[in-house]
Amino acid sequence: MQRESTATIKTAPASYEQNSPAKAKNIIEIDCRGLEFTEFKADGEWEATGTDSGTKFTGIDLSEGEWFDYDEKAGEEVSIKDIKWEVRRA
Repeated sequence: MQRESTATIKTAPASYEQNSPAKAKNIIEIDCRGLEFTEFKADGEWEATGTDSGTKFTGIDLSEGEWFDYDEKAGEEVSIKDIKWEVRRA
């Protein structure tokens, strides 16, 4: 007998707004049947928007857990760092 498993996205991925201090936020909710996620890897390309300038950054690689760039409009370095992911049951 073959076992069937499914994973369905229940809510579309949500943006993470910058907070000080940083606060945990649910980014995506997935309904799992016959399986359980144990780890999240930030593979792929991410996007960000400059907080003050509105500059769009695309093709962000978070696989190393951090990202640095320069925002020409703001005249400042921008970064995403100290990323923590948690997979938990609802």
